[in-house]
Amino acid sequence: MFTVQENGIPIRVWLNSPEDLENECRQQAVNLSRLPFAYHHIALMPDTHTGFGMPIGGVLAAEGVIVPNAVGVDIGCGVAYTATDWDADQVKAGMLSRLTDALLQRIPTGFSRHKNPQRSHVLDEFDPGSVSQRSLLPEIQEGYYQIGTLGGGNHFIELQYGDDRKIHIMVHSGSRNFGFKVAQHFNRLAKKLAKTKYQGVPAQYDLAYLPAESEEGSEYIRWMELALRFAKENREKMLAIVCDEVARIHTSVQYSNSMDVHHNYAAKEIHYGKEVWIHRKGAIRAGSGDGGIIPGAMGASSYIVTGLGSKESFCSSPHGAGRRMGRKEAVRTIPAEKTLKDLRERGVILGKKKMNDVSEESRFAYKNVDEVISQASDLVVPVRKLSTLAVIKG
Repeated sequence: MFTVQENGIPIRVWLNSPEDLENECRQQAVNLSRLPFAYHHIALMPDTHTGFGMPIGGVLAAEGVIVPNAVGVDIGCGVAYTATDWDADQVKAGMLSRLTDALLQRIPTGFSRHKNPQRSHVLDEFDPGSVSQRSLLPEIQEGYYQIGTLGGGNHFIELQYGDDRKIHIMVHSGSRNFGFKVAQHFNRLAKKLAKTKYQGVPAQYDLAYLPAESEEGSEYIRWMELALRFAKENREKMLAIVCDEVARIHTSVQYSNSMDVHHNYAAKEIHYGKEVWIHRKGAIRAGSGDGGIIPGAMGASSYIVTGLGSKESFCSSPHGAGRRMGRKEAVRTIPAEKTLKDLRERGVILGKKKMNDVSEESRFAYKNVDEVISQASDLVVPVRKLSTLAVIKG
């Protein structure tokens, strides 16, 4: 770890050296450190890289305000996980191929959604009341078609084998277009109000804020928390489908150690003696004893971890491997056949409908997750290492 400080509060960086921190990511962190409401220091995890406004893998403690772009557009993106007692040695490639085909039939991926509305207790229970942001209400109805869908980008469903030689299941997805519309709406509102009402942050930072106790801030928190619940239910529905399809192959499978961890959100917490809004954008909570999930890139390893409660990271840890090149650069520089050949050589079954953009998620476009875990040794303790057997992508 090292520290950067440029006319703002300190920036703690969990990388080996300043040369490992890309310039644009560094500048975004410096911008964060100069915010008038930023508290104590900024934390950058080992998987940090450039995002919109705020680095992915960044943690911001804010006094009294909420920053929509410091949560991000995929509110509540995270990972659901469960272990099984299914022996990996019993699983054959043919089983995995049939399983991935069945899941692709049942779970919409990419920009696809369900043709008919699905059940959602989260949306059913939401009471719009006297909500002031009425332009968002149509998104509730749209959400019924999006619940239980995977999406694209780095979202995935994986069948993995652990160092215990058992099968494990992981689902990575978020709040879909529902959460995106919420994030987009409030970021635009914050930018509009920054011109007249809530000033003090340079427009080029792209970090417009809302006071948490204001009407607008309270409404953002209300909708953000709805999107968090929606994202969790979204993963639950997909995980249930995976377990249902697994049961068609292995009827007596038992599940254990299930957890769901999100990594794009803000929460009110106490740190360094003060109540603040902790924004984790591409970071997970890793309080002492907290269970965590840190997936690697497509076809690489993933980790189940336990948090150590690091004070300096605001009880946070990395959320994944972290990109080392953007999606467009990856497609331009990594041939699709190279990515597909790499998966074949590693014995990984890929379930994907379109292959032209497969290199967006090539493991060559990401950092090495083993190195990320090593750099986070004071933040988490690895509990289980998992390797990919089959992956479904949008």
